[in-house]
Amino acid sequence: QVQLVESGGDLVQAGGSLRLSCTASGFLGSFDVMGWYRQAPGKQRELVATISSGGTTAYADSAKGRFTISRHNAENSVYLLMNSLKPEDTAVYYCQARHTRYEYWGQGTQVTVSS
Repeated sequence: QVQLVESGGDLVQAGGSLRLSCTASGFLGSFDVMGWYRQAPGKQRELVATISSGGTTAYADSAKGRFTISRHNAENSVYLLMNSLKPEDTAVYYCQARHTRYEYWGQGTQVTVSS
């Protein structure tokens, strides 16, 4: 059974930084794509950033220039470095991993940015 576990969420002041981590267990091989999504209260879940097994990245416009996604294929881990955080970045951040037609989600980690 594949499990994704996120960590690193916290309460931080605007302008601060956080690094989220996600590690997958129960999977042999490398996921095609790993990524981060977020969901703010009363809003739909939205894409933040993704990274392929080859290192190709994609970012939401809101994340470009401030967030950096990276991964460690051998450890099936993905990271999100978030700089210059804003109150509107407050959300539960979810890790996602995809392999062929399968996708897996973590339980989420809370990021709260105070003004």
